Amino acid sequence: QVQLVESGGGLVQPGGSLRLSCAASGFTFSIHAMSWYRQAPGKERELVAIITSAGDSTNYADSVKGRFTISRDNAKNTLYLQMNSPKPEDTAVYYCYVVVLTTLRAYWGQGTQVTVSS
Repeated sequence: QVQLVESGGGLVQPGGSLRLSCAASGFTFSIHAMSWYRQAPGKERELVAIITSAGDSTNYADSVKGRFTISRDNAKNTLYLQMNSPKPEDTAVYYCYVVVLTTLRAYWGQGTQVTVSS
């Protein structure tokens, strides 16, 4: 079955860096666009970044543009989010997300907590 397993979250200081990973299985990772979302306490889940199946095009929320980088390794079935210069307002649970083409079902990982604080 489809599984998305995030890792790499934790406590990071403002201005530091952190890399999140999402290990995917149960579907053909290399032909699917992938996304990162986040949800802060008391707020709605929001799109952070999206990447095409080949990794040749990306798009970002304005709030993270220039600081975060989404990437993927199709040989390892893994999605990444490099977070540089994080801010306290980036504190949230981060989720990876996919819509599987064969079923049009959407899947979320279990999420990984990122806390930005000094």
